[in-house]
Amino acid sequence: MSFYHDHVLPHLINMSMRNGDLLPYRQRVMSDAEGRVLEIGIGSGLNLPFYPARVSEIIGLDPSVQLAAMARQAAERSSLPVSLVEGSAEAIPLDDASVDTVVTTWTLCSVPAAGIALQEVRRVLKPGGQLLFVEHGLSPDAGVRGWQNRLTPIWKRIGGGCHLNRAIRPLIENAGFRLDRIETGYARGPRPMAFMYEGRALP
Repeated sequence: MSFYHDHVLPHLINMSMRNGDLLPYRQRVMSDAEGRVLEIGIGSGLNLPFYPARVSEIIGLDPSVQLAAMARQAAERSSLPVSLVEGSAEAIPLDDASVDTVVTTWTLCSVPAAGIALQEVRRVLKPGGQLLFVEHGLSPDAGVRGWQNRLTPIWKRIGGGCHLNRAIRPLIENAGFRLDRIETGYARGPRPMAFMYEGRALP
């Protein structure tokens, strides 16, 4: 999951969506984090420098053993307490109502059972907690959607299980969240890969 997003995705679409183009998304999403944070798909820790001082703790969840060493190095450089947990988003190894903020960045597209993962997110969030996200997914434009549907079977095989055609908004809402804020639009890059959903959802 995260090895794809930290390493394969930037390489595959480097010709038009450079990693620097993703930085504003990371900065905006992280800026609203607070309290005890769970980041799902922490990967190599690319988001860690952008968390604000009001975050008290970051728990990084990822299934990839391959990225653990890199994430550990990034955690050592962070000014905030960071703990790393190996595990699946579909079975988050945390207690009910135990975190204030959950963060996902370009993760839901490649979680095998994204709906179950979001139910788990809702379970671990405290009352009044928040889900902060930026994801790519299904376009509202019929022509682009057609290409997303045609490309997804191949893209999943070369892209670590990534679905280009996941409908992010209903996926979040169907898991029992209310969207407090959502912004959508194309980032620079091939349109089937570049329709972004960014926002904040409340359980």
